[in-house]
Amino acid sequence: MNLIQASVHDAVASTAVLQALPQPIIVCAEHRQIVFVNYAAEAFFGASLSMLTRQRLDDLVAFGSPVIGLVETVALRRAPMTEYRVRVGSSRFGDERIADVFASPLSDSDGRIALLIQERTMADKIDRQMVSRGAARSVTGLASMLAHEIKNPLSGIRGAAQLLEQTVSSDEIPLARLIREETDRIVHLIDRVEVFGDERPMERDPINIHVVLDRVKLLARNGVARGITFSEEYDPSLPPVYGNRDQLIQVFLNLVKNAAEALERTQKPEIKFSTAFRPGIRISVMGVSERISLPLEIIIEDNGPGVPPDILPFLFDPFVTTKTNGSGLGLALVAKIVGDHGGVIDCESRPGRTKFRILLPVASGAFQMPLEEDLLP
Repeated sequence: MNLIQASVHDAVASTAVLQALPQPIIVCAEHRQIVFVNYAAEAFFGASLSMLTRQRLDDLVAFGSPVIGLVETVALRRAPMTEYRVRVGSSRFGDERIADVFASPLSDSDGRIALLIQERTMADKIDRQMVSRGAARSVTGLASMLAHEIKNPLSGIRGAAQLLEQTVSSDEIPLARLIREETDRIVHLIDRVEVFGDERPMERDPINIHVVLDRVKLLARNGVARGITFSEEYDPSLPPVYGNRDQLIQVFLNLVKNAAEALERTQKPEIKFSTAFRPGIRISVMGVSERISLPLEIIIEDNGPGVPPDILPFLFDPFVTTKTNGSGLGLALVAKIVGDHGGVIDCESRPGRTKFRILLPVASGAFQMPLEEDLLP
């Protein structure tokens, strides 16, 4: 009897350990039938334990996924193996995501295989964010040079073009006007680039991010996103972020503006705001000895045509744009502001669904949560 009790106790303890892991765990039996998933796997696939254990592994991964071959090889060799950077997920159970999959036999007798999924998105987004910040610093140096070496000559060119408009024949006036307008466009571009050189410390306060999002929605509905349906899925218990209200409004208004432009030819265009608390996400930041936690998740999602795959990895780099007349500085500035707040931003996109996800730190220290009426203009 004591042996049975000990076995039951060990099984319960093992299950508790698996449930505590932040990585998704799947246990498959014969014919790749799923017999166990932990809480992280339920969240990853967006389905409950009872639903997932009625499925086979083949139902959770895309057709032809190397994960199936991985499980078959592990079952044959009875030895652990790993597949790096494979697509996990299906249209039935959420979006496909890039992950590393570790597979190992649980014992030599029952044929069960345990899979651990390590999503690559977070690591990749942080690495890419560091590259984007380096690119932004390069733009900062370029902005300083442009401001001193180019804006002064441009002022002279613009003045000469104005004089020409008054003296040339009527047939040549459009050409002179073209010189002036293009000069103004270049100056405007340089002014936008100079923003990257602003290293002054910004004023910060504990901010209710939902108040910021509601303000953005109000501005967008009466401006750039008129006629587009908005929806929200908020976590009402979300703690405040320590940030600058005006800059955060600029970030989300820019993202909504981009989404609205992408939805111009979409039937039933929709933009969705969602927030959530995601504990367990921590990164290392230069100049800070402790790892920074980024539990606040804000997502701006639209049902537009999506971002071209060849541009997606470089979307936050300066001068990268999908617009015919775009400067490629809007999203680079968004990434800079998010970085200045100690956060990261990434984009997941496919036709019919584009998600910009921002992760921000919680305001630390003792403070009283400001009332919404204190933050509204």
